[in-house]
Parts: sequence; structure tokens; C-alpha cells
Amino acid sequence: MYDQLTEQDIQKMKEEIEYRKLVVRKNALEAVKEARAHGDLSENFEYHAAKKDKNQNESRIRYLEKMIRTAKVISTDSADDEVGMNNTVTVYFEEDDEEEVYRIVTTIRGNSLKNLISNESPLGKALMGHKVGERVEVMVDDSYSYFVQIKKIENTVDEGDDQIRKF
Repeated sequence: MYDQLTEQDIQKMKEEIEYRKLVVRKNALEAVKEARAHGDLSENFEYHAAKKDKNQNESRIRYLEKMIRTAKVISTDSADDEVGMNNTVTVYFEEDDEEEVYRIVTTIRGNSLKNLISNESPLGKALMGHKVGERVEVMVDDSYSYFVQIKKIENTVDEGDDQIRKF
């Protein structure tokens, strides 16, 4: 896997694991136990649904633990005048004559609907390390690229409101 994660990402994942082990697991086991008490398991929908929920929780715990184990920890430090992790960047798209505001995050926190773009996405990669006023080429693939200009960079405090994406 070897995803690039920040210390904050790892901390959020550990908190989710703890919650799932202490709260969700307990509730899931109770639901299975209660459904099992209803009798014939072969036709007991509640039992099968409870087992499925329990298994999904255990699967999520294993997934998060593997992500933490195999993660490459990256720094959120960057110079004040250049784009880095967790920075909010105002970008001017030359082709569209439009400005957009994005926050650079790790892959697991990326959410294009909330303008959270991954540092590994074409735009995120292109912006990293550049400064206000620079014109940057974004390589989408070998046959297509476009240019953007960095208008503004803001250091963003990690508010913790963006969730780790579930797969």
C-alpha cells in the first residue's frame, strides 16, 4: 500500500480504530447475539444483517491497521510562501478564465466535492513547492496538460472536519 500519510492522518485513523473496537464492535456483537436468540438462523434476516455489519466493522479495523503499518509518514511543513500539505491555494485556470480554491491533503482525505485535492493528484503534484504568481503546468497524462497560475496561498489549520475516506 505505502500511502503517504501525515501524523494527523495516522492519529485520526487510530481514533477511528479505537472507537470501532470499543463501541462499534460491542454493539455489533450485541446485535448478533440478540438476532441469534430469535431462532432459526437459516431464515433469520436480522442475524445475517447483524453478522454482515460485524464483519464490515472488523474489515475496516484491519484495513486501517494495515494502512498505518505500511504508511510512509510525510511532513506537513513547508515554507510560508510555497504550496505544501494542508495549504489552501487559490488557483487561476487559464483555459477556463476561472479561479478555484483548493486545499492540498493526502490521498485518503481527498474529496473533490469539498475541494480537498490529493498531493498525488495531477493538480496537487504540480502545485507542491511553487509560489504565488508562478505559472504551473499540470500534466494530466502524456498527451494532455494545462496551465494554472497560483494566486494565493494560505496556511490552513487542521480543523479535523474532513473525514478519512472510506473504501
